[in-house]
Amino acid sequence: MLDSQPVDTVQEFKTMQVELVRVDNAFHFEALGASGVAQHMDAATDIGGHNAGARPMEMLLMGLAGCSAIDVVLILQKQKQVIDDFRMKVDGLREKDANPSPFKKIHITYLLKGQLDEVKVKRAIDLSMDKYCSATAQFRPSADITYSFEIQA
Repeated sequence: MLDSQPVDTVQEFKTMQVELVRVDNAFHFEALGASGVAQHMDAATDIGGHNAGARPMEMLLMGLAGCSAIDVVLILQKQKQVIDDFRMKVDGLREKDANPSPFKKIHITYLLKGQLDEVKVKRAIDLSMDKYCSATAQFRPSADITYSFEIQA
């Protein structure tokens, strides 16, 4: 049986809460956090979903990408780097036919465009992945995370 008590709010911890509400009679859910911006999740049509939102495991990869992207952009801005375009691709490999099926390998490709110093970009990504990104810290115990980057002028 799961403990139905909310997490204790303790002074030395940051607290975060999200709410999930079922939208239809199938698998479409709307999640809302402190930002007030709703995110939709749904299951694949082959199990009865309506494809009306991202899959929960996709959202985990999106969270990882977003966490690192914020770090990298902040670091590059502090270094006075000019970013004309910033994109990321995240590939996750999960165990096939396993339940649960966590990510075992994740590769992140950072795609940047602008007047960027390659050494500064690499340093910003390294700092994000090795020091600042909390999502990376969540994945590291169970997944091998690799990354690469490309800069277009």
